[in-house]
Amino acid sequence: MECNHILVRFGELTTKGENRKLFIRKLCQNTKEILNSFQNLKYELSFDRMYILLNGEDAKAVCRQLKTVFGIHSFSLCYQVKSDLESIKEACLHVIENNPGNTFKIDTKRNDKEFPMQSHDINTAIAGHVFHHTSKELKVDVHHPDILVKVELRKEFTYVMDNVILGAGGYPVGIGGKALLMLSGGIDSPVAGYLTLKRGVDIECIHYASPPYTSDLAREKVLDLVDVLRHYTHGKITVHIVPFTELQLAVYEHCEESYAMTVMRRMMYRIAQGVAQKNNCLAIVNGESIGQVASQTLESMSVINEVISMPVLRPVACMDKLEIIDLANKIGTYDISIRPHEDCCTIFTPKQPATKPKSYKAKAFEENWDFDKMVQDCIEQTTFIVINNDYKNVENLF
Repeated sequence: MECNHILVRFGELTTKGENRKLFIRKLCQNTKEILNSFQNLKYELSFDRMYILLNGEDAKAVCRQLKTVFGIHSFSLCYQVKSDLESIKEACLHVIENNPGNTFKIDTKRNDKEFPMQSHDINTAIAGHVFHHTSKELKVDVHHPDILVKVELRKEFTYVMDNVILGAGGYPVGIGGKALLMLSGGIDSPVAGYLTLKRGVDIECIHYASPPYTSDLAREKVLDLVDVLRHYTHGKITVHIVPFTELQLAVYEHCEESYAMTVMRRMMYRIAQGVAQKNNCLAIVNGESIGQVASQTLESMSVINEVISMPVLRPVACMDKLEIIDLANKIGTYDISIRPHEDCCTIFTPKQPATKPKSYKAKAFEENWDFDKMVQDCIEQTTFIVINNDYKNVENLF
């Protein structure tokens, strides 16, 4: 008997009412894109499940990638058998015989209500068959069994399994539109990107480069972070690179030092909104966490945010640094983020930045020069790179 199927459970998607089919179709599409390197897989959708026929593909490798698909609550490697009691009994016996342990429990979910037996009676019949045919010394333990065999009984086929693997949760990427992630290269913004993807919002990224003050290694760090994030989506993410040097120097030339960071962030927001609108993004995302640095106090956020009309999403706003670091480690971005290459936000950090800036003061400094043209130049001169499977194999990437 071959364990040749994966049963996928949808979780939160099952609450979506009339939009349910749209969510499920998007999840299936994303799953196929993420698993596209496995050529032999076959897919089948039902009301509340997706079934993947392995067709000889490496089950462990498929499961590793399946864990990155947002919208999946959990999944199980399983046996598909005909929905007759004798076939189900044999499959359950096979699972128990091939697993270590001396206690077991059968847990049947009878989706086919026309099946002539109730779930409890099915459990009893299977347990009796196991006791009469097993080569092991076994007992039933309904509370803490060594072997928990789950049976999902459906119209044509029944699925027998002894494992539940947690998925990534959330919604299928792209179902909630698209946003532009301000990616600095630090710890927080990649985590913000991950959490945005988890809520079904696709992302493109924007990075502000200030050569020669920022290096190619700083840019490479950002692209490597995107290379991690793309594995949680459809396999590719576009990164917009903004030539920020001249505008950043102008800010520090025309502003009092304590307000330079505030005004610089206002410029970055203006550019981000322009790039977002050009690329059909509905919101801006960043890694701001309340109170973490001077530009992330509520007063600073208010003054900085007022220059644009587009929504700004801050997924890590109420997380502390240790929580963010834990999540960065979990998703695989932390070690990249701590590479010692400075971004444009850290190279000119003021000694005493304003933590409670005033809007009228920021506006007064901005009136000292024609920043609008420089902002527009930055938007028009922005280039982009698509990070996909060919990343680092593309000529002239740097």
